[in-house]
Amino acid sequence: MLELPPPDPARSPRTGWTRTHWEAVADHLLLALRPYASPRHALISLPGPAGASGRWSDGLEAFARSMLLAGFRVGGAGGADPHGFADWYAEGLAAGTDPSSPERWPRFGERGQAKVEAASIAIALHETRPWLWDRLPERTRETVVAWMGEILGTFAHTNNWVWFQNVVEAFLRSAGGPWRQDEIDRNLAVHEGFYAGDGWYSDGGTRPDGLRHFDYYSGWALHVYPLWFHRIAGTQAPASYRERLVRYLEDAQHFVAPSGAPLLQGRSLTYRWAMLGPFWTGALFDATPLPPGRTRRLASGVLRWFVSQGAADEDGLQPIGWRGAFAPIRQLYTGAGSPYWSSKGFAGLLLPAEHPVWTAPEEPLAVETADVSVLLPAPAWLLSGTTADGIVRLVNHGSDHIYGPRVADDIAFYARHGYATHAAPSLHRDGVAHPGESHVALLDAAGRPSHRSPIRRLALDAPDGAVLASRSRAHWREAGEPTVGDGDAFRTGPWLTTASVLRGALEVRLARLDPVTLADDPDEVWVADAGPWVLRFGGWSIASDAAPPESAASGRVVAGQGLTSLVIGLGDVSSTGSVVSDGAHPLGRWSAWPWAATAEPAEHGRLYAAVVVLSADPDALAAAPSVAVTTDGDAVTVTWPDATTTSLTLPAPGPDERLTLGTW
Repeated sequence: MLELPPPDPARSPRTGWTRTHWEAVADHLLLALRPYASPRHALISLPGPAGASGRWSDGLEAFARSMLLAGFRVGGAGGADPHGFADWYAEGLAAGTDPSSPERWPRFGERGQAKVEAASIAIALHETRPWLWDRLPERTRETVVAWMGEILGTFAHTNNWVWFQNVVEAFLRSAGGPWRQDEIDRNLAVHEGFYAGDGWYSDGGTRPDGLRHFDYYSGWALHVYPLWFHRIAGTQAPASYRERLVRYLEDAQHFVAPSGAPLLQGRSLTYRWAMLGPFWTGALFDATPLPPGRTRRLASGVLRWFVSQGAADEDGLQPIGWRGAFAPIRQLYTGAGSPYWSSKGFAGLLLPAEHPVWTAPEEPLAVETADVSVLLPAPAWLLSGTTADGIVRLVNHGSDHIYGPRVADDIAFYARHGYATHAAPSLHRDGVAHPGESHVALLDAAGRPSHRSPIRRLALDAPDGAVLASRSRAHWREAGEPTVGDGDAFRTGPWLTTASVLRGALEVRLARLDPVTLADDPDEVWVADAGPWVLRFGGWSIASDAAPPESAASGRVVAGQGLTSLVIGLGDVSSTGSVVSDGAHPLGRWSAWPWAATAEPAEHGRLYAAVVVLSADPDALAAAPSVAVTTDGDAVTVTWPDATTTSLTLPAPGPDERLTLGTW
């Protein structure tokens, strides 16, 4: 059972947590793994499902990722090691890299996943060099170098994986092992191609239409590894790496609610507090815009929230999930050892106890003192955090995690119109196949909603407000199931253009559909869906463990503590309802989301609107019905409750817009 020291309200008035709390959690997580280790500790076999690479790889994964945590714990304590972590992991290193050992690790040619885990081992060895690497027997150092050295000559996925090879080769270089400058240079060039501007990297993809892979990997991989690579290699990092991290953290600091709950978006969410990696990296490398007290307040808030929500179970293990165990968040590559990449979130332990990050009084998050509105041009996101209810919302008009311009199934973690700290996509099978919550869709004759991937972001003339827009070709998979790669055809419909106008907790969501001309689809590759279609605006999905959220035909859903999801259709968007689910939501057993839709089939060229709200603030909820939208052709004016206005133009597709269609 986790035992925490008393809170320190003087130094940490917001969270009560200090460095000693972090050390206690780290020790608890590491010691909990020991009963599941092989005799010499090289493989840690945890309960839970196997990842795509199999249980052998999963055993290495749990070892390597937890060794990273041990490296931060021992290295940050200057070698102080009352629990013997260095010796325990040294024994595992010897057994895992010995090719004759029954506990040997898979080689890179046997399991590609081993490349990922080798990078965590390399960082841990570097940070504990005087107390672990330098004390290893010569034979063990030789087998470690031999195992790692097989990464030379391999090729990685063209995403964050390029850094695993670079980090490993940097350690090999520092240890007198083999390394190749040409491979490092190749990977650095690939990395540069991911840079989208304003501090943001896309985790894969290429220009001009492929940089749409935005999530926490931008931070916990593509900002963390470049600086660590140079730290291990002993070389000077380009100034651009620090400058980009500073810029990224200016945005990323707003992704956390005052409660400590992070924005729930993107894949690999079971890594949980790994999203703190870039914040600690910024502090370690003097590359952060945040004052020390805010860095600790943010980080301690996140870790405390996860710990309080059951992210470590009664035995001290981290199950696959978000708060506690939640199987639907799992992806094909996720095994029982995967959650331990959360270790990146403990990198701050490398900062000495006297560092200002640990000693300065906590400073509030920006959203704790005033509402926050941030436009993020690179991922085409718009963020709004409100002080009254402590909720952070993000509307998405640029990230779908799809390669190229071809139509594809929406990925629930990426392609929704909105993500938040207090809401989430529905992750049961039907919710993934038929997107509804935080989504704008055309419903076909069978009532199935359209998908929007790939997203084509639009530049709008909207000088007086926070506005984003995007366009996609509405499409439906013939089989109705998200089975990427099976060759099934899509039925395609009209162009569907959507926009978000955001003001605090209130969003006006706009939509229009336009016909597809022969110039758009000259080869008539796909079976066309000629309609008619109902246009539906889906609201935020909220959840509760205590009881199903209260829902009503009026398009309103209410969960615990007054958290409300509301959709108010305007004009002909007059039909309303809600959808209730059990076991679909990472934030609670029961979930529900409201919707508003056109009572009759939607017409080409018309502008439709709904007010979409996620809030626990009574004033915001009371103000929502007074939002007004007027249209004049393509022009839109939104009048807010305080009588201020936002104007924009939402045009039809131009003659040069073409969406290339094709299957995976």
